[in-house]
Amino acid sequence: MEQAESSVYQLAPGRTALIVSMPHVGTLVPQDIEHGFTPVARALTDTDWHVERLYDFAPELGASVIAARYSRYVIDLNRPPDDAALYPGMAKTGLCPTHSFAGEPLYGSSVETLPAGEIERRRRHYWQPYHDALAGVIADARGRRGFALLLDAHSIRSFVPRLFTGRLPDINIGTDDGRSCSPELIVPLLEILGAQSRFTYVINGRFKGGHITRHYGSPAHGVHALQIELAQVAYMDEERAVYDEARAAPLRELLQRLVAALLQFSPSPPR
Repeated sequence: MEQAESSVYQLAPGRTALIVSMPHVGTLVPQDIEHGFTPVARALTDTDWHVERLYDFAPELGASVIAARYSRYVIDLNRPPDDAALYPGMAKTGLCPTHSFAGEPLYGSSVETLPAGEIERRRRHYWQPYHDALAGVIADARGRRGFALLLDAHSIRSFVPRLFTGRLPDINIGTDDGRSCSPELIVPLLEILGAQSRFTYVINGRFKGGHITRHYGSPAHGVHALQIELAQVAYMDEERAVYDEARAAPLRELLQRLVAALLQFSPSPPR
């Protein structure tokens, strides 16, 4: 598969079974949408800042990398197209969000939902192309290697009271409670994380994996998916959204070891 050019995503195909998806790193906003934004929305506060920089080693290891160009405030690529709740009973951020994670209006206090026609327009123009490309990369990996590994890479502020209580662990691995990948995939990751004490971690805690992990992860069909959600305080100045090279270096080293472990994975043959 050749490198793909798209206004919606950046795609660098690799040579291994591993695909790194970054659906929330985009910062572009079409002018007609930005015109209706509040100052909070224009700040793009809930972007997964600098995640592409943390994983910039992935292509050298042979991973395919797909990254969004447009902001999650335009449309959230990690939400199902019907906008079904991922975590029933908890605050919902939505396919086309109208409020920030902190509950601040993105379009004004009177806008609770966008018109159905506008949501569908954004789904067609921004959501669908990303998922078509991601599905194609997964199919290509399966065709070449017999299986695909999907790492959905994210980050979030360490304190978001509307979404979770207290400080988020540094590293949050989600596998849809074990449904999106083989248990064999997680064992070496836990060994690596357990052997270090610098970063806190949890498996299937507050973040169990979003739509991408849950939709594409199907071990029975040769696709093993997991989400890694990082607390931004572990690698950046959260208040200014500025990357901190010294703070990020140990996390990058740990992520490299985790990705290397993923690349060693080979699914057991079916019994």
